[in-house]
Formats: sequence, structure tokens, C-alpha cells
Amino acid sequence: MDRKEEIIKLQMDVINQMTRSNLNRIADDLWGMPPAPPIVAEPQADQVDQPDQPVLSSAPQGSAEKAAAPEAKKEEDVQPPEKMEDLKKELNEYIGLDTVKKEVESLINLVTVQNLRKENGLKVNDLSLHMVFSGNPGTGKTMIARLMARIYRSLGILSKGQLVEVDRSGLVAGFVGQTALKTEEAVKKALGGVLFIDEAYALTNKGGNDYGQEAVDTLLKAMEDHRDDLVVIVAGYTELMEEFISSNPGLESRFNRFLNFPDYSVQEMLDIFDMRCGKSGYALAEDARDLLKSLLALLSLDVKGFGNARGVRNLFERAVSAQANRLAQASDITKEMLMTLTADDIRVAGGGEAGEETVQDTPVTPNTPQTDTE
Repeated sequence: MDRKEEIIKLQMDVINQMTRSNLNRIADDLWGMPPAPPIVAEPQADQVDQPDQPVLSSAPQGSAEKAAAPEAKKEEDVQPPEKMEDLKKELNEYIGLDTVKKEVESLINLVTVQNLRKENGLKVNDLSLHMVFSGNPGTGKTMIARLMARIYRSLGILSKGQLVEVDRSGLVAGFVGQTALKTEEAVKKALGGVLFIDEAYALTNKGGNDYGQEAVDTLLKAMEDHRDDLVVIVAGYTELMEEFISSNPGLESRFNRFLNFPDYSVQEMLDIFDMRCGKSGYALAEDARDLLKSLLALLSLDVKGFGNARGVRNLFERAVSAQANRLAQASDITKEMLMTLTADDIRVAGGGEAGEETVQDTPVTPNTPQTDTE
């Protein structure tokens, strides 16, 4: 294998490794925070952008001893509560999300004081801790939901603190009677933690002959039956979530905490790109930074299509691919060259051609809209 083939192989290994990691770490994808401590939660089959978590698997047949092992270790699998100071520090280190951080901090303070009142024999108000997260794709809804599960666990509200993510397909079946069973199964997995329902409005906007309403009714009953050890967070686009909550008096009475996730500014997206570079061992060349800033401003005009932080991740991956293709044609490649993303790499990542002078002349096509799993 000659030198050039070695370089190509090295770059492709890096790209493949990053792609596999990005398919499994949405929190790490968007904000570069270390993954949450392992918490047992069974992922949905239709979701590919998940954090690394232990997966509950069936014991091998023919081994009663192994089959009983998960039950025997059940108590050991529950993680001890994390320190609230550590959780607050993690929250404050996320890029952007200023209004969300304030709301979460306020909720922590409220629950903490209520717990102190209870310990001192004072009256406390019943708190509804179910939440509505609204905002465009890639604004951090899933990541904050995961953090809230850990915060509620630290506050003593939840016994386990896991996050179970579902969407309409995880709750609604195609035949009479099956939807209730499917929803009950999702609730069972989430007991002791948070059930996070992405694009929840899809449960009620499919028409009169749809089984989505059965899922909503089953969910409302479960929220009442398990109100001491289950929190439900519903998420989606702002306007559609408002319609969803107002469509049912039961939803309005149980969901009275709203967190709106604003779109990222161009500077915040630039910071996210820099963070990704730092974590992956890359650096922007001097002439690439202004170009990247202009490109982010242009792409984010289609905010739903570009996907905020998710769009930044995709742009970074394309820039790395562009660098690999460029270096494959070079000779005498240095370590500095392997670490540097040039203006041409950024330009090609944005849909242009190497050597073009301005991003405004580049025929940029925004990313295809994606389902929001953040």
C-alpha cells in the first residue's frame, strides 16, 4: 500500500468512526457534552440517533439461571442519584438555550423548596411535572428531556431516571384494542423515569377513524395511575403542539409547563462547529471562518430544513469528507494538513465547488427536513 492509499484509508476510517458515533450520540452530536451515565432504557426500532445505553435483551433459551439473572440484578441496574451541582454545571455548559436554562433552574428551585417544606411538616402544593417542549428540529429538546429525567431522579421525584423515547409509531397500532396495549407497554418501560413523546401532535391530527385518540386516553389514565413515578414530556413544532394540548381537556389539565426552544443564532452555530472541530482533532483555517459564518447564515434561512445544531453536525461531516478527498490528491501530507479544514473544504461542504470566491455565488441546497429527535 503506497503513501496515498494509506492517507485515504486513514481519512475514511476517521469518517466512518465519526458517522457511527453520530448515529448513537445525539447529545454528543449537538453539544459535545459527555454522555449521561448508563441508564437502562430500551430504544425504539425506528430511531437511529440515540445515545449509548445498555439494552435489555432476552436471556438465551435453555438457561433458566441466565433468564433469571436480569431480575436478580434489577436493583443493581438502577443508577444512584447524581449530584445536583454536577447536573446544573452540565446544563450551564450547553451552548445557547439561555431561556431554557432559566426555566429548568427555576423548576429545580421550586421542587427543592417544596421538598424542604415537606420535610418540615409544612403544606405543599401538588406539582404537575409533565412538560411540553416546543421548537424546531435540532434545538435540543431530546437532550434536555434526558437531562430532566436525571434531575428528577436527583430530586427524588423519580425512582430510576431513565428516558424512554417514542413517537406515534411507538404508541399507535393498526387494529382495534392494540393501541392501548402498545401504549401501556411504552408506559411500563418508562415507569420510574420520563416518557418522551416526539411529534406528539401526530396522535390527534390523523382524522376521526384513527387510533391516536385511544393512545391519548390510555396515556392520560397512566399519568394519573402512576403520577408518583412517571413524568411525560411531549415535544414538537410550536404551533402544532399548542393545537395538540388544546385538543383535549385532559391534556390541558396535565401539561401546564411549557419550554420553548429557540433557534440557534449564527454565532452559536459557529461555536458548535468549533466545538466539533476541537473534539475531533480539527481546526479551521483562517480564511475558512468568515466563509463558514456566511454559509451558516445562508443555510439557516431555512431553519426547519437545515436543522439548527443538527445541520451544523451534517455540515461538519461533509467538510471532513471534502478534506479527505482533497488530501487524497496531495503528496507529502503533514500532521497540520490532516488537522486543517480549509475554505475550499467548507465551500464544498456547502454545495459549492473548490476555488469559488464567495459563498453567495455557491448554489447551496439546504438539507432535507428531518424528523426531530432532539
